[in-house]
Amino acid sequence: MVKGMYIHIPFCHQICFYCDFNKVFFKDQPVDAYIESIGKELALWKKEGALDHPLETVFLGGGTPTALTPEQLERLLELIHQYVPMMKNVEWSSEANPDELTREKMEVLYKGGVNRLSMGVQTFDQDLLKRLGRTHANDDVLRAVETAREVGFSNISFDLMYGLPGQTMAQWDETLERAFAFGMPHFSAYSLIIEPKTVFYNLMVKGKLNTVTEDLEGDMYERLMDEMKKHGLHQYEISNFAKPGHESRHNLLYWDNEEYIGVGAGAHGYVNGIRYSNHGPLKKYMEPLEAGERPVLDATTVTVKAQMEEEMFLGLRKTAGVELARFEEKFGAALEQVYGEILQNEQAKGNLVVEQGRVKLTHKGRFVGNEVFEQFLLS
Repeated sequence: MVKGMYIHIPFCHQICFYCDFNKVFFKDQPVDAYIESIGKELALWKKEGALDHPLETVFLGGGTPTALTPEQLERLLELIHQYVPMMKNVEWSSEANPDELTREKMEVLYKGGVNRLSMGVQTFDQDLLKRLGRTHANDDVLRAVETAREVGFSNISFDLMYGLPGQTMAQWDETLERAFAFGMPHFSAYSLIIEPKTVFYNLMVKGKLNTVTEDLEGDMYERLMDEMKKHGLHQYEISNFAKPGHESRHNLLYWDNEEYIGVGAGAHGYVNGIRYSNHGPLKKYMEPLEAGERPVLDATTVTVKAQMEEEMFLGLRKTAGVELARFEEKFGAALEQVYGEILQNEQAKGNLVVEQGRVKLTHKGRFVGNEVFEQFLLS
């Protein structure tokens, strides 16, 4: 049964140099028509019966939802309310750029039911911000947080990045110190991954990107974990930290391998055992909806073997790990029966531990998470 929904808003006023998400420049785009297309896709899901029960989470991502005007945001929220039933205690998040968060937009979001903001802060070093292609300044973050709190938002998360081109440990320490001063209940912190079709990738290919060493990146991650713990934020996933009760319920749906609907251009979803993705280009996304059809690019029925793999490499991202009893209940086979040898090998390497009925990454294992996850591919 579907528990959450992700809605993709692909518009940006500025394209960040590291971003490989489906996005387009806001200018000269059919933004209003796109929002109406979102409504059409929601109507189809409603008609198919996937929205006949209240959802636990809704997440507006992008691109940048806050690239929309207040009027466009209002229309988007109106359409969501029209088709999407939500639990009383729904977690409704929106990604946001600090320099685009006007009081008017925040009031629209808050009055419209959004109760969690995820702000793309990345770093508090002005030179690094420019190097990333970000448009906000530190003053924008301060203003945005103050205004958000005045409007009524208390559940605010900061996105941070480390391992940035030319970044030093001193710069990372300063970013963490400044971030903690805001007293946020949640942080996501990711190391830079250089993806194809990005500005950074093109610079790297030309030998013009001053990347940090693996050792420094590892030290930055170690510092991140230490500092988060010191400031009372527990690590509940490889890259996510929260004060108790402020974990991202939406992201936990992904890591718990639960079903969710993905709406919008290039969005991915997992419904009735089928993983699907929508067309990315706006025209290709909007045309099928005009004809009353879902804009699906591809869809795959997830085999039991693939479900087991996903259960492991998504579940092991969480500090709580994978529950042995849940695995057996789900698949009718004990985890040790399916993965016995791999468990032994990874425990021997010091990457995994089995305790209190769960398989978890060790502290050491968090640094080589992707290598550990690969071991659980059955095919």
